[in-house]
Amino acid sequence: MRARRRRGGHANHERWLVSYADFITLLFAFFVVLYASSQADKHKMGQLAAAIESAFSKLGAMPGSSAPPQAGSTTGQPAAELSRLAANLPTPPVADRNLDALRRSLEQTLAREIEQHSVAVNQGPEGLVVSLREMGFYNSGSAELRSDAQPALTRIVELLRNRDCPIRIEGHTDNVPIHSSKFNSNWELSTARATAMIREMVTVHGLDPSRLSAAGYGEFHPIASNATEEGRGLNRRIDVVILSGPPSRVGIVNGEDSTTGKAEAAAGR
Repeated sequence: MRARRRRGGHANHERWLVSYADFITLLFAFFVVLYASSQADKHKMGQLAAAIESAFSKLGAMPGSSAPPQAGSTTGQPAAELSRLAANLPTPPVADRNLDALRRSLEQTLAREIEQHSVAVNQGPEGLVVSLREMGFYNSGSAELRSDAQPALTRIVELLRNRDCPIRIEGHTDNVPIHSSKFNSNWELSTARATAMIREMVTVHGLDPSRLSAAGYGEFHPIASNATEEGRGLNRRIDVVILSGPPSRVGIVNGEDSTTGKAEAAAGR
């Protein structure tokens, strides 16, 4: 008996519909999840806004704020409520230790004083050093800041106000002995100028005293030769040192650094 010839199988050209249906199902599920996650619970956001307002009102960070709404109530615009709360929060100091950017700002702000050689801005081993030279800021033998130097100091303080860098005010003199009714030595003059500068920054300009310290170096840290009048003029200065790290307090006993012989006093201590 002759075997019957087997017919060729029929090709199914619609198998792609199965994969397409699976893809459409997954895509639908994906958009359902996106839609569900985008629907914020307004009731919970209202409670959150009320809790934040209540907490900051008790801390005194929002003076004059009204009593917080009941925990069960909802607010019509929770996002707007949170934005209003954020706008009333005090601005904290910026934790910015980028001294390069600060140096550029100081050089731009003090361009006139730098051109007149009454101010110099330099990078030191501990941070940024703004040197206020005596000829532009003090009368000879006096610890009181001259009135015409106030605008420059104001501009410096405004740049430092919202930064958290510690600041050390250093007084320096030349090697010419001083004998006056107020100061018996260059030690006393340099320290008096440093502490007077801190008093000015705190009482007049409102700078945080916990960031400040004062040091008097007398004639013992010159930056130029005391053999010439020009060099002595450069040595008579107040250095505002913006520290890149915490101030060093190693070796300080009873206000005197036993390793370098500098007298130092910290503001607020």
